[in-house]
Amino acid sequence: MKRHLLSATLAGLVAATPALAHYGMIIPSDPMVSQEDGRSVGLTMSFSHPFEMDGMMLDRPVAFSVTHEGETTDLLGSLQEATVMDDAGFTLDYPLERPGTYIFAMEPQPYWEPAEDAFIIHYTKTYVTAYGDDEGWDTELGLKTEIVPLSKPFGLWEGNVFQGIVKMDGEAVPYAEVEVEFLNDTAGATAPDELMITQTVKADENGVFTYAPPSEGWWGFAALNTADYTLPQEGEDKAVELGAVIWVHFEGWTGQ
Repeated sequence: MKRHLLSATLAGLVAATPALAHYGMIIPSDPMVSQEDGRSVGLTMSFSHPFEMDGMMLDRPVAFSVTHEGETTDLLGSLQEATVMDDAGFTLDYPLERPGTYIFAMEPQPYWEPAEDAFIIHYTKTYVTAYGDDEGWDTELGLKTEIVPLSKPFGLWEGNVFQGIVKMDGEAVPYAEVEVEFLNDTAGATAPDELMITQTVKADENGVFTYAPPSEGWWGFAALNTADYTLPQEGEDKAVELGAVIWVHFEGWTGQ
């Protein structure tokens, strides 16, 4: 299915939510790096509305790391300030020294959203495989909240399903709501109604959700839950939305 059909095919067994959903974003230059591609991967970090390509300010994160072969490395000091979607973000060129799966994860500063009268913290991650070795694709990082992939989070064709399990404090979240949105960076996709911009699916009783994107490209999955704590804002205690976000790339089908 081609990208120009995206606006006509954003349908299925989902319920729509209003537009302008927020997403923490870590977008690699390539989710599957081969020997011919070079020895590093470029990463772009932002806090944005991906379908509308509308950026918001991303302050320097609380944490940014990479996990490979069970070892986690702090990369916070290596982030470079950049402009992403006309707002503040970060970039990083990371050397891939060995084969295997590299998991990049970000914990941002709390973001105050007046429209929701709440803070937003999106624990965001993405997976990159290097040199044909996909070992470690299902690694769980133990974040405050995260989506643990049940489908390999790379090497997927458009139309394949992606499955993940939503977790909070290491436990599955039954019937969690998961927002799904397309990174509309090159496709020029349009939606017939703003309710089609952000799709919503619900996990089952085991916290497992399933989604089949209609187009190639980067798709973001954000499982949203309310924290069991509050943060102060102008002398009042405000709720905190915790998002478990994962970005997954789907390849364009090349068969007949």
